Amino acid sequence: MTGVILAGGRNSRIGLKKALLEIGGKRIIDRTAEIYKKIFDEILIITKTPEDYKYLGLKVYADLIPQTSSLIGIYTGLYYSSSDYSFFASCDMPFLEERVIRHQLSKLQDKPSISSHDTSLKGEENYDIIIPYFKHRLHPLHAIYSKRCLENIKEMIEEDRMRLKDLLSRKKVKRVMDIPETRLNPFFNINTMKDYLRADKMYLSPLV
Repeated sequence: MTGVILAGGRNSRIGLKKALLEIGGKRIIDRTAEIYKKIFDEILIITKTPEDYKYLGLKVYADLIPQTSSLIGIYTGLYYSSSDYSFFASCDMPFLEERVIRHQLSKLQDKPSISSHDTSLKGEENYDIIIPYFKHRLHPLHAIYSKRCLENIKEMIEEDRMRLKDLLSRKKVKRVMDIPETRLNPFFNINTMKDYLRADKMYLSPLV
């Protein structure tokens, strides 16, 4: 199983490289790498600035396409991954939880149900995407993607359709509803300086 860290965003709303921000005295990407090392056989970092992450001693790849998009990051990660399935998380998620990721991975054993009115899944045994549904929304940057998504993503890029939502509509998707309870929201992500300051305060507060 491969774990992929997406670190290729613009960071335009915060003006800093979010992966290198410190929460509780530790860089977000350092904490993510520590969690990944407990779970995955292979770890990849996908970025537009590979030199920033060489110090981690992990495999680092530049986006195959220079345009900035989460979809391109996922495409690049799947292309370089040596596994049929890869788990992807954004580099700006400071509260990733090992047990939440493992719970999501356990859903790989689930098989799509086939109703008598739906023949589209016949002959297919596994889901293409396994994605958490938490607080009334999907979280595509904390999700498992199959290499079967590569061709669809390539087509979408050629069509200049960069919304992950469009990929979900093309593939067999497993929604993970039963998210394990955690002290902090494992899907919280940092977009602005306000988010960053809030995250640091949340991490240090025993009452949250």
